[in-house]
Amino acid sequence: MKFSLAVFLFAALLASGALASTSSSPGKEQVLYGHVTSVTRDGSSYRLHVDPAWWLTGVAAEHACGCKPVPNDHVVIDETHRLLTFAVRKDAPVTVLVRGRSSGKVTISVAELAQIVQGKNPRHRRLLEPRAAFWIRVLQTYPSPVVALDQQYQP
Repeated sequence: MKFSLAVFLFAALLASGALASTSSSPGKEQVLYGHVTSVTRDGSSYRLHVDPAWWLTGVAAEHACGCKPVPNDHVVIDETHRLLTFAVRKDAPVTVLVRGRSSGKVTISVAELAQIVQGKNPRHRRLLEPRAAFWIRVLQTYPSPVVALDQQYQP
């Protein structure tokens, strides 16, 4: 009885490991935070230029700002303004913050984001924070494309 239970548990662990390996796991995707400075067309895709920063909470935020408690429970550190360039999938979802909708956010295309970053607003969206930074999801396989962007609310 004990042997069959052990075999069953071992098989269950193997199965759960196999299922976990098919999902998005650490090492396959990286999440960065930063301000999008430009989005440019590059053939059938786009190039994203980002000024990266660190979004810190907890003890790291306390040490970075030299304060306790940390205002708004976070601090953003942007030590350099070196731009990073990423390939962007043209079908990558981009979430921006808007006024007047119950959820406060709407998904737009990379093409529309490119226009918004240029100071245009082709769909006349009531943007809450046109200059707010984004959480940027990047695949870790060449060419390491951006697969999603989500704008971060900052009080």
